[in-house]
Amino acid sequence: MNRTTYTPLPIPTAALRELRVTDDAGRPLRPYTAREHGAPVDSVGSPLRCCLRAIEPGERIALVSYAPLRRWAAAAGAEPGAYDESGPVFIHAGECDGPTGSAPGGYPFARPGALRAVRRYDSRGHIVGGRLFEVPEGSPENGSAAFDRVIGEAFAEPDVVLVHVRAVEYGCFQFEVARPVGIAP
Repeated sequence: MNRTTYTPLPIPTAALRELRVTDDAGRPLRPYTAREHGAPVDSVGSPLRCCLRAIEPGERIALVSYAPLRRWAAAAGAEPGAYDESGPVFIHAGECDGPTGSAPGGYPFARPGALRAVRRYDSRGHIVGGRLFEVPEGSPENGSAAFDRVIGEAFAEPDVVLVHVRAVEYGCFQFEVARPVGIAP
């Protein structure tokens, strides 16, 4: 199993409990069963942000609106202002066990050729930079090493406390990485 330098984090358990009642846009949970034919939503193979793996046929899931900075900012005393954006994410409709181990390649949803936006946030919850990143072709180790470099570049900036990885195609939140203990700001 490939190791990563940084730990990709799923949506926190407390946030998932809230999202399973009402999402961050104020809508009630509308669960459904993932099916191969894509009804009601084409979701099989899409990323689950609760456990950082792909959706399998037959699972009870929901598509919810999630604001990834909101709860972090409240706990940190930050004021993200306009950076408190939300977007669609898939989660299990009921409790799950969370991530069960490292994804192939070390980082979740690291499909070769996938485009990712890697956003850097400071202690106020403001974006202080970012970059476009393409997951390299080749072995899973190539993808893991490339993610390590990009996230390492972000934490080389002293103001960066949090990194969000998003899909470029839909802007969906993929996962976050918090500044590791021992890496000075």
